[in-house]
Amino acid sequence: MRSAIFSGPGIISIRYVAKPDPAPNEVLIHLSGCGLCSSNIPVYEGRSWFNYPFEPGSPGHEGWGVVDAVGSDVKDFKAGDHVAALSYHAYAEYDTAPVDSVVKLPEEFKDKPFPGEPLGCAMNILKRSDIQEGQTVAVIGIGFLGALLSSLISSAGARVIAISRRPFSLDIAKQYGASETIIMDDHWRIIEEVKSLTNGEFCDRVIEATGHQWPLDLAGELTRVRGKLIIAGYHQDGPRQVNMQLWNWRGLDVINAHEREQKVYIDGIRAAVDAVLKGDMDPFPLITHSFGLDQITEAFDLTGKRPDGFLKAIIKYQ
Repeated sequence: MRSAIFSGPGIISIRYVAKPDPAPNEVLIHLSGCGLCSSNIPVYEGRSWFNYPFEPGSPGHEGWGVVDAVGSDVKDFKAGDHVAALSYHAYAEYDTAPVDSVVKLPEEFKDKPFPGEPLGCAMNILKRSDIQEGQTVAVIGIGFLGALLSSLISSAGARVIAISRRPFSLDIAKQYGASETIIMDDHWRIIEEVKSLTNGEFCDRVIEATGHQWPLDLAGELTRVRGKLIIAGYHQDGPRQVNMQLWNWRGLDVINAHEREQKVYIDGIRAAVDAVLKGDMDPFPLITHSFGLDQITEAFDLTGKRPDGFLKAIIKYQ
């Protein structure tokens, strides 16, 4: 089978490797595709703590496809089942996953891309945010995740204020339920605009979805007294400084919505399947770019630059 191998910073080669065999409690998935996660950008760009080369297919973890074979102890899956999985070598044509990391997909999604992990993350972030009907929620950063959250929050009956640096993504936010949009260009102007929109109270919830210092600073400023600040972005480039005086004075609840338990991820993917079927979110128009496996370097370059018109890239194998 063909597999991507991260050989060094900015170096990805495509090689033929042996197709894996499923362990007794695993399924072998013939992958249809895999989403590119922004958390993989540091692996692509290179950090001092990474050891290259990575194992074939790693760190792809947003795969979906069709069960090709099952291990000897597997009862609940069979060859031909359409599934999404949280596996970790999905930048390849095949990958194995334990049965408790695999979610069956309904017939409605048979011919559609379904990168389960980020969709599950959106559902888990929504759950951790404890959003109530009638609340005002600011979402800072409208990419794939921010647009999904805007839709879910709007469906929950809350008011969404979307803040992003790209006019294109603010248009998407409006389509996905945002009541107001603010271009992210000036720290103090944004604070004054949100203050005005909330009668001086600021927001019940603020979700930081970019993973950068300035939006995190902004998130604290926009969260009301006793509000919740939810860190949904992947802060991948080192330590952060925060305005602890502000956070403490306002009595903020700060939630790191980066899950670490496999079961929570899988529960989130199952919830995402239900949410898409109900129409609470529609991820498919947000997948803006599709590449073949031999174009994976181009896909990572684009994901890092995030030009106008870009929200989410996937690699397709079939």
